[in-house]
Amino acid sequence: MKPDIHPVYATATVRCACGNTYQTRSTQAEIHTDICANCHPFFTGKQKLVDTAGRVERFRQKYGKPAAAPSTDS
Repeated sequence: MKPDIHPVYATATVRCACGNTYQTRSTQAEIHTDICANCHPFFTGKQKLVDTAGRVERFRQKYGKPAAAPSTDS
């Protein structure tokens, strides 16, 4: 291996938007995430839509089922 070309690999603090923090190793000193194992729906069993700039709502408007028309049976 060539000397002096590898980055420093040290302990890093990972901070999630939910407030959870834990230690790992990385070339960065601090890492910020939006979702971690404590708040991810797969691990918690809770459905949670992560909406970034209204993308989920735009998808529902574009591809969602149209409202049912009232019946005209007489």
